[in-house]
Amino acid sequence: MEISFQTKRALVTGASKGIGRDLVKQLAKCGAQVIAVARSQELLESLKKEVPSIEIVTMDIGDWNKTQQTLSKLGPIDLLVNNAGLALLAPVTNIPEDHFDQIFNVNVKAVMNVTQCVAKQLIERKAPGSIVNLSSQASMAGLKEHAVYAASKGAIDAYTRVAALELGPHGIRVNSVNPTVIMTDMGKVAWSDPKTSDPLKDKIPLKRFGEVHEVVNTILFLLSDKASLITGVCLPVDGGYTAV
Repeated sequence: MEISFQTKRALVTGASKGIGRDLVKQLAKCGAQVIAVARSQELLESLKKEVPSIEIVTMDIGDWNKTQQTLSKLGPIDLLVNNAGLALLAPVTNIPEDHFDQIFNVNVKAVMNVTQCVAKQLIERKAPGSIVNLSSQASMAGLKEHAVYAASKGAIDAYTRVAALELGPHGIRVNSVNPTVIMTDMGKVAWSDPKTSDPLKDKIPLKRFGEVHEVVNTILFLLSDKASLITGVCLPVDGGYTAV
């Protein structure tokens, strides 16, 4: 199955590393004009060296007003992937107040802000669009010390459904993907200890964590016309973790 995004402009947040970085590369290979957004100018510049066709934008999407100002100058966007996210872990009996502010500002407020900016111009243009939000299996199953992070992703799942309902009549689809642990560079470090990783793997029917390309391929499908009747879905990419 071939996927083409010729003539489409795609915006990816959190594009400098991990899933976002690989997604930018694959979108470009599929013909999209990609705008890569992240906080690190250095990492974005290194990405542009790998994919010269992309446009890079250094921005902290946690800044509400600056984000709106910047996005208003980028021109039409057809595809949006809200990939940027933050995880800070703590037990439920000892959650620092600033965890709420930091996590919800990036994982929830910024997603809603970026989405409304893109959705408004799609509606004004009377153009169809596709939006994918990066959620987590943590929104669907309890994970130790993930209380605030899980709450933020639960909020994204709920928002995805509401956005799909409201934007559907305008031809704009909104979905989320909910991955398990993915073997990004950070994932490999965080889950390198078998004492930590093995108990979680044992709960996954496929008995392994995910690879970056498995999430990227899912996102590409949901963005594409191949998924033209799919909206409002929160799709686990988790090896069956949430099935049991």
